[in-house]
Amino acid sequence: MALEVTDATFDEVVLKSDKPVMVDFWAAWCGPCRMVAPIMDQLTTEYEGKATIAKVDVDANQKFAAEYGVRNIPTVLVFKNGEVVEKQVGVAPKTVYAQKIDAHL
Repeated sequence: MALEVTDATFDEVVLKSDKPVMVDFWAAWCGPCRMVAPIMDQLTTEYEGKATIAKVDVDANQKFAAEYGVRNIPTVLVFKNGEVVEKQVGVAPKTVYAQKIDAHL
């Protein structure tokens, strides 16, 4: 399962990570988000120890969604050294997400 991140833990888990972090901004009511969730869970297993896969519920945690300009969900951002290095808006095949992580390992 992807790691649940909140506004309170975002800084520590995402911005201060020494590994790339893929963050899925989602909401429970979002149909396309439910299509991305199993992909994130698969990537969590495949990239264990190499990258962190996280998710942020934008309804409960709006601070960082607003800070990073998340207007549509699902939006997936890849962070490296505290900076956004990749962005994917909308549903994409698993290979697209994997390529975005691989580019920063």
